[in-house]
Amino acid sequence: MEPAGACRMCLVEVQGEPAPVTACTFEIKDGMVVQTNTEQVRALRKTILELLFYEHRGECAVCDDLGVCKLQRYGYEYGLDDNVFKSSEQVVVRDNYTTGNEALEYDPNKCIRCGRCVRICEEVQLAAALTCRGRAADVQVSTAFDKELNNSTCVLCGQCISTCPTGALYERQAKGLGQQKDLVLTRTTCPYCGVGCQMDLNVDPRTNRIVRITSEKGCVPNDGNLCVKGRFGFSYVHSSERLTKPLIRKNGTFREAEWDEAIELTGRRLREIRDKYGPDSIAFLSSCRCTNEENYLMQKIARTAGGTNNVDQCATTCHAPTVAGLASAFGSGAMTNSIGEVKDVQTFFIIGSNPTEAHPIVGLEMKKALASGAKLVVCDPRKTWMARRADIHIQHKPGTDNMLINAMMNYIISNNLYDSKFVKARCENFDDFAANLKDYSIEKAAETCDVDADLIRRAAEMYAAGTPSSIFYTLGITEHTCGTENVQNLANLAMLCGQIGKASSGVNPLRGQNNVQGGCDMGAIYSVLPGYQKVADPAVREKFSKAWGVEFPTNKGGRVTDFVEKAGEGILRGFYCMGEDPVLSEPNQAKVIQNQKKLEFIVCQEIFMSETAKLADVIFPATSWAEKNGTFTNTERRIQRIRKAVEPPGLARPDWQIVCQVSTAMGYPMSYKDAGEVFDEMASLTPSYHGMSFERVDKVGLQWPCPSKDHPGTMFLHKDKFVRGKGLFHVISFRNPAEMPDDKYPFILSTGRTLYNYNIGNMSQKSKAIRQKQSRNFVEMHHSDAERLGVANGEQVIVETRRGELTVDASVADRVRPGALWMPFHFIDQPTNRLTNDAFDNITRTAEYKVCSAAVRKA
Repeated sequence: MEPAGACRMCLVEVQGEPAPVTACTFEIKDGMVVQTNTEQVRALRKTILELLFYEHRGECAVCDDLGVCKLQRYGYEYGLDDNVFKSSEQVVVRDNYTTGNEALEYDPNKCIRCGRCVRICEEVQLAAALTCRGRAADVQVSTAFDKELNNSTCVLCGQCISTCPTGALYERQAKGLGQQKDLVLTRTTCPYCGVGCQMDLNVDPRTNRIVRITSEKGCVPNDGNLCVKGRFGFSYVHSSERLTKPLIRKNGTFREAEWDEAIELTGRRLREIRDKYGPDSIAFLSSCRCTNEENYLMQKIARTAGGTNNVDQCATTCHAPTVAGLASAFGSGAMTNSIGEVKDVQTFFIIGSNPTEAHPIVGLEMKKALASGAKLVVCDPRKTWMARRADIHIQHKPGTDNMLINAMMNYIISNNLYDSKFVKARCENFDDFAANLKDYSIEKAAETCDVDADLIRRAAEMYAAGTPSSIFYTLGITEHTCGTENVQNLANLAMLCGQIGKASSGVNPLRGQNNVQGGCDMGAIYSVLPGYQKVADPAVREKFSKAWGVEFPTNKGGRVTDFVEKAGEGILRGFYCMGEDPVLSEPNQAKVIQNQKKLEFIVCQEIFMSETAKLADVIFPATSWAEKNGTFTNTERRIQRIRKAVEPPGLARPDWQIVCQVSTAMGYPMSYKDAGEVFDEMASLTPSYHGMSFERVDKVGLQWPCPSKDHPGTMFLHKDKFVRGKGLFHVISFRNPAEMPDDKYPFILSTGRTLYNYNIGNMSQKSKAIRQKQSRNFVEMHHSDAERLGVANGEQVIVETRRGELTVDASVADRVRPGALWMPFHFIDQPTNRLTNDAFDNITRTAEYKVCSAAVRKA
């Protein structure tokens, strides 16, 4: 926050000044002499404290904040009289802006009117939800016109709680569950998006419960900031719906079983299927919600006990085109820069990404840059928070990204705006690449994308001239039938303008799940082993065969989308699923269910009874992230610890232990004393991790590549040369999405994530605070389309595609283009993937979640 001098507690004496000044607002000068602890300033601070305690009418002995309250700490430090601590006459707490709110509670009796909550909301979060009302002693924090908090511009980030010095603002669900002095703090990594925020689980050891979640200022990468999910989305850990015992299906229903029985049955059935039908008959689906160690073991069990390369994780659903596209262009398929560099970007090119909702803490870093004068280009079919504040917003048709990018690059070359020295020195295949662009004029792109041609010109000029510029994208680029080509084209744009290989400049895919980067890094992909060592390389296969003591499998293997198809064809017969729910996450849900029912044997490892688990033959109860040790890798390639804070419910076990036991039952013994031993084995086999150990990352997160024990980790990639040597320009031709609007299905439907939820809502939807804000599926539609169809905002409509239909609420505004629809995919009882198209990227088999044709009618 900007210094305000509001509380006056930082008064100091400055030589030559006639009176004490506030240290936070007084500008430092060379040669200044400052006295910080004289009798005069201490006396003044003590007087200020006494006045603050007059405002403060709380009872310290029964306050939840006891132990961390700054007001109480300063009162002790400055030796205030006991009478000051005695509660003044309390005001009657009438209904205020937090009444009935499930996230937070405001107690004006504890408020000292410092204004920090109002300022952090306005200056840092840029939500401007809070203000002050009343005058003199009647001043209270509120919202504009005293609106209920959930009806204001509040995004429930909880930043106001984190900055409150007295406990006047506090998490409602934490009230009365334990005073801060009695809580034990365990540092861990957030289990939601890929930012990897560091957080402290505040646990009452007497009850084995997480009471609240806080974050320490200065921690990397989030500097103490959290979003709504990170702060309020942990209720699922203690949900009564958690799985607590192994389950075995018998006669169509589940019965409880002992671990030994469930493990033996699973090992035997998977072994029988493998031996009878061969390596293509079984598949292993790992999870990016699980740790690096667990993903490493899942691909290891597939290739040892399973004898197959049929292994995958959720990157196929989202960022597999990133891995394939960037690796083919640069030699490395990861975010090129660090989150800490975002605030220094001079020109942002954001395409197919909604960072303030999907990656809110990265969004905060972008807001810092914008406040410092950064320029912003947003290419998005929706009017997102960033789009409404952009210098240039290109609201192009969904599925026309490559037409837009090609036209920009054609314009940049034609007007000699590109970095010819960088291209000549560090890139190859430029001539073929440039020749292909001649067919992509600005006017042609403007017509295809249905945008103003001048916007495309200005965007090209602004990006090329940035000092530096940086590209940020997410699933709006990857989840297309041309997803890998979209990524390759963004790599083309960066290389063309020399906007890569330096601080705050590069190509930055923001990863969606907490460990989707790690899941890929660990080799839970059919074609690569840990560290992206290629299965096709004989030397790599020989190294891992020797390390693991087995003959390496020879089958090609496949991805999760292949698993669905092969199950329907009768080729895949056994399926081991850890922590994923393909029934809800994969497109064309009816087909997924139909094909999964054809499998002979399904085993699921879960914390809840997922939709996929309902089809299983064996279900193992697993621990959540708060109940085990390990590591996650965030979007900036930073490996960070998670730490056990509470005991698991019932007989639940860590996923890595379960995998080892199943592997042993299948005939390949696996045993480790802890997660650290697993990590160290993986690092010993992975060149980009050679310098890491579980002990070393325990102290501070490290970014790969980290090739030696004394290496500090790598902040940004491709500094002097690309991993592959020279960057490769790809020749990309525009092609339409697999499904286009027609008379029967005249709308284009896209899907995505909201701020308040995360993938499938088994985690976030267990939070009362989040459910109060967003608990139902909906469809965004333009007001002109709604008016034509006679649909009012909030009314129910039926959204239909060639694969099914859903009844949801209509959200009518101007956020989407006319002729476009947008839906989230979080809601189990209203699954949007009932509608989506099972058409796939031609390289990675990632589904086209961002474009399918649809119809809407009033329900």
